[in-house]
Amino acid sequence: MIRPPLNVLACLLASACATSPETYSSPAERQDLVAAALKADEPERPVEIVETAIPLPLPGQLKPLDPPPPATISSPAEIISKGVHAARFEPTADGYMNAIHVYPYTEGALYCLYASPGQVSDIALQPGEILVSVSAGDTVRWVVGDTSSGSGDDTRTHILVKPVASGLTTNLMIATDRRTYHLELTSLETSYMAALSWRYPADELAILKSRNESARIREAETISPSLNLSDLNFDYRIEGDRPDWRPVRVFDDGRQVFIQMPANLAMTDAPPLFVLGKKGNAELINYRIRGSYYIVDHLFQAAELRLGTAPQTIVRLRRGKEPVGFAALFGDRK
Repeated sequence: MIRPPLNVLACLLASACATSPETYSSPAERQDLVAAALKADEPERPVEIVETAIPLPLPGQLKPLDPPPPATISSPAEIISKGVHAARFEPTADGYMNAIHVYPYTEGALYCLYASPGQVSDIALQPGEILVSVSAGDTVRWVVGDTSSGSGDDTRTHILVKPVASGLTTNLMIATDRRTYHLELTSLETSYMAALSWRYPADELAILKSRNESARIREAETISPSLNLSDLNFDYRIEGDRPDWRPVRVFDDGRQVFIQMPANLAMTDAPPLFVLGKKGNAELINYRIRGSYYIVDHLFQAAELRLGTAPQTIVRLRRGKEPVGFAALFGDRK
């Protein structure tokens, strides 16, 4: 901000004080004077850095690029090994909930289950999930069975696995009506996982989106959560034209006025609302639209909804009984 020198300000103040009101030709000119107000300096706003400066090499600093490394051809076994290693989910210490290890479900992941001879490991599916088939690579040295718990929508399928010896490995594929699970089974001599289950981030996200959408719909349908039916005043009259957007009803709670519009308001042009003053002059006021309601934050005696120019469609809203001289005051504005 550029500030003038102090001597310039002093001259300006002296000239302003020396000017007398009689120098103006009429009172109307004196009414044009507006009192000056102090304005604080606006702080500098941060600048968004789009790209940082990169020093350019000088001609003497240019160097030839290194040749690219020769392409290596991997065998199918190496490619498979790398793919399986990248897709494998191992148990972690923070993945346990009591004795149950919970994996995050991801399509195509390979989940590790460690079992032990003489111990049964439980693979619990999602409640309500229906088992289609179970296939194990080694059905001779691994015992695989299924059972269920709960009832109704809470019915839960359990796959039970048990090795006959330690040092064994195989894979297990579980197909359900919702998804497919791939597991890698390993038998240890002493340690084993008592139970295994999954959490489903995609389902949790879908449920959250559904709840948000339901909450948004409820909020749109609710004009005000603090309305008390005993405080509502429906003593309003709707007059004038009868367009498709003509209000259904008008009421207030002593503080706000609620104008209920037809349900198809979103499919038509929403008319602006004007409040009529004491002399019949129309003033555009602030209001908000929630769902199919116009909400005005103060009471009014008369208002109009207008749309178009020639001819203009007008719907009048009047509060209470018509006072004496109301028609003469506002006239027929149709």
